Amino acid sequence: MRNAGILMPIFSLPSPYGIGTLGQSARDFIDFLKEAGQTYWQILPICPTGYGDSPYQSFSAYAGNPYLIDLDDLAEEGLLSLSSYQNINWGDDPICINYERLYQQRFFVLKEACKMAKQRFPDALSTFFQEESAWLEDYALFMTLKSHFDGKAWLEWPETFRKRENEALSSIILEPNEEIQFWKTVQFLFFHQRKQLKAYANEQGISIIGDLPFYVSGDSADVWSHPEQFQLDEHLNPTEIAGCPPDGFSADGQLWGNPLYNWDAMREDGYRWWIRRISYQKKIYDIIRIDHFRGFESYYAIPYGDTTAARGRWRPGPGIDFFRKTEQSLGKLDIIAEDLGFLTKAVKQLLTDSGFPGMKVLEFAFDSRDTGSGYLPHCYTHNCIAYTGTHDNETILGWMETAPREDVEKAIRYLRLTKEEGYHWGMMRSIWGSVAKTAIVQMPDLLGLGHEGRINTPSTLGNWTWRCQPDDFNQELAQQLYEEMRLYERLPE
Repeated sequence: MRNAGILMPIFSLPSPYGIGTLGQSARDFIDFLKEAGQTYWQILPICPTGYGDSPYQSFSAYAGNPYLIDLDDLAEEGLLSLSSYQNINWGDDPICINYERLYQQRFFVLKEACKMAKQRFPDALSTFFQEESAWLEDYALFMTLKSHFDGKAWLEWPETFRKRENEALSSIILEPNEEIQFWKTVQFLFFHQRKQLKAYANEQGISIIGDLPFYVSGDSADVWSHPEQFQLDEHLNPTEIAGCPPDGFSADGQLWGNPLYNWDAMREDGYRWWIRRISYQKKIYDIIRIDHFRGFESYYAIPYGDTTAARGRWRPGPGIDFFRKTEQSLGKLDIIAEDLGFLTKAVKQLLTDSGFPGMKVLEFAFDSRDTGSGYLPHCYTHNCIAYTGTHDNETILGWMETAPREDVEKAIRYLRLTKEEGYHWGMMRSIWGSVAKTAIVQMPDLLGLGHEGRINTPSTLGNWTWRCQPDDFNQELAQQLYEEMRLYERLPE
């Protein structure tokens, strides 16, 4: 079976309220995908954004992003008055998210909705709190304390709270704490809408591909509540942190800063922390794309406090044992392995042993610094997912403008690209026509956008802000895309 999909972050959907949401514009996009002959909608992580507004640096691996809650849907359910949000200036640029304004204004609106939800849905709230207590209690307490300590990272809190001493936490938990209830109720609202949206997508024959970041943020409820699962010292500081080594793309490497997993402890308890996390992701997505798959074979460890990644070293990960134990517990896993970057024989063997499809990124195929990568379409196998680019790359037209001239000329020759058709259409057609079982293109590429449509530039700030215009996913584009799917036999069965 051959199929296709579109990578489109929820936050990039159009809406009059500053950011894309789980509401009508998301349902409209699902309708567009169906009309365009698509099978998959790939979204980025939907957890709360932390430092740099990145969905890959979240306060929780489980919670949903409050900004994505649709306000019109809340009003339709009687949880908001129109006057509470329609007269607010959510941003002056309809194609760029203003996160500062969202932070300053969104939670005041959501507090009104939460008060009404307590009155209208007391039984549903109680059930949700009970069913999700394993992560929800820690998350709500974490966010309450973060607010209490002026937004500081938990490692900067007083020691009694950093170390979760009972007496300190009891002073917060045992009192009737409206802040804790608020954070729990916000999650109820989010997951109520998320469940409805996924059901709508599946009814239309669209499956959701969700991203599972390999690492979690150091400033998160996950690390604060389960420090034994991470490589921390007696003061709860990381002993080493995550990143990637220097290479032809970066002389200093990349310093991500995430705490590393204590794989020895995880192995001893049967990877319970990870199994619970993946089990949860299986509930909310149809397919999971695991970011930084190579970290399961070996991971790069950088001394804590270093300002570059130059002094890091590779350490062994859990290997195939992790996936065997996980499948024993959860059954067969429907996973896409993000196997990009420098791949050793051991990483390739792990991918083969797992049986998961890896990724092929067409923009990488023409990089003169990275030969023999296997990203040229004639090297693809059926069991792979082909992309023109990912959320971390330039758009196709942005790449054509910024890549070395010799790389661009090689792409034009190899793919027989023409300006008349549009370079972006030629590159997209090349992956639709490949043997890859699934081909996914970014929405900015379908729209023929240049650098202005780029979603993220790694190791920089000011990302995750691109948004569609309301008429971007229209019937004409859907019909054009449908004809391509029919031509390349990628229509849903």
